[in-house]
Amino acid sequence: MDDSTETSRSESGDKEIVYSRTIRAGKRIYYMDVKRNLKDDLFLAITESKKVQKSGVADCVFEKHKIFLYKEDFDKFVDNLACVIDYIKEQNRGKSKISEE
Repeated sequence: MDDSTETSRSESGDKEIVYSRTIRAGKRIYYMDVKRNLKDDLFLAITESKKVQKSGVADCVFEKHKIFLYKEDFDKFVDNLACVIDYIKEQNRGKSKISEE
């Protein structure tokens, strides 16, 4: 499922989310947030949130990992991401579909 929202809420005082996309993938949720910093520059914050059941604990917890991507790195990031995805697809050609974690 893919959701998008446009918002102008502020997080931690200096990072305003101006646009967001959510990608639900099994036990993981990816958030792709376009944020605005104090200098009025836009950047991308990618967050992976994974539901984890700790042993001996009744409630689930969420592990979160973040990557911040700044405008000067967009082209290099996108180009290299496309390269590694193409490589993986080529290596998996003819193999059965990879199951979701």
